[in-house]
Amino acid sequence: MIILGFESSCDETSVAVVRADTTLASGFEILSNIVATQIDLHAQYGGVVPEIASRNHMAVIANLTSEALHQADCTMADIDAIAVTNAPGLIGALLVGVNFAKTLAYKHDKRLIAVHHLRGHIVAGRMCNPALQPPFLTLLVSGGNTLLVSCKGDTEYQILGATRDDAVGEVFDKVARILGLGFPGGPAIEKAAKLTNPDTPPLLLPTPKLEGLDMSFSGIKTAFINHVHNLVQQGKAPNAAALSRDFQTHIVKVLTSRMVDAFERTGYNKWLLCGGVAANTALRQSLQTAANERECTLTVPPMSLCGDNAAMIAAAAYYEKTSRIGWDLNACATWEIDM
Repeated sequence: MIILGFESSCDETSVAVVRADTTLASGFEILSNIVATQIDLHAQYGGVVPEIASRNHMAVIANLTSEALHQADCTMADIDAIAVTNAPGLIGALLVGVNFAKTLAYKHDKRLIAVHHLRGHIVAGRMCNPALQPPFLTLLVSGGNTLLVSCKGDTEYQILGATRDDAVGEVFDKVARILGLGFPGGPAIEKAAKLTNPDTPPLLLPTPKLEGLDMSFSGIKTAFINHVHNLVQQGKAPNAAALSRDFQTHIVKVLTSRMVDAFERTGYNKWLLCGGVAANTALRQSLQTAANERECTLTVPPMSLCGDNAAMIAAAAYYEKTSRIGWDLNACATWEIDM
């Protein structure tokens, strides 16, 4: 089965062609996976501007589709189904992908499959590790989402815990902005943290005490920003490298602790780290250490599949086993993964 996938939930426009075949070791072959990023367009604002994102999706999606088909050595006649992210995300950005995919599917009489963006991130892990079969635990961390998910089946998901306020990626962006490190914040903070003098005393940050497996990052962010403001008011220059190290270390500690808590509750010894923030080396290392100590296996997708991409959407569509979606398919800004 050859699936043409579209992803436009935020500031990356991506088109991919994926072959799903049970005879393949991983079950999937990525024939093409093109991602057009908008980082330079949004960097001057310190974050994604929805209107700019939507307009840029419209400007590039047709050409990216032609290029993806060309790289895959396919025509529309070879495509069996068209998959598109319809939730969650920026509503204007989502609508660009949904309407383009609907038009293409209608014109070429192809099956249209709607895909939940976060389910796509989880399937990205399964694409790179055939042994990652349900049940398993997922820590999904990105610019807009931070979730602990129990994956009980190919399409059976249960949210075990989630952030009650800011997502980790969003917090990284805001902290990087206050330190003058630029956008996106995650890579900027990780890079700065590596420049720290190890003898610099650490900054202690609060850890909210919540029942269950939920998380909260707003208070940590606020305490950090207040600390930086106090330094400036005292005429002191913030040590961006040391502060980046301390903030990253604290966030990684919170996330790792929650993953361990989820393991103790479920007993699932297969772990997955996915989403854009999964590219963070410190988080990868911390979770790997925790997994090794508990004789668990940790899967992390390659960098090319951590961020938003259409290959994961096409692969997720295969698992959905969905019949043709009606032409009234719409986008939705918020949608729980387990609905």
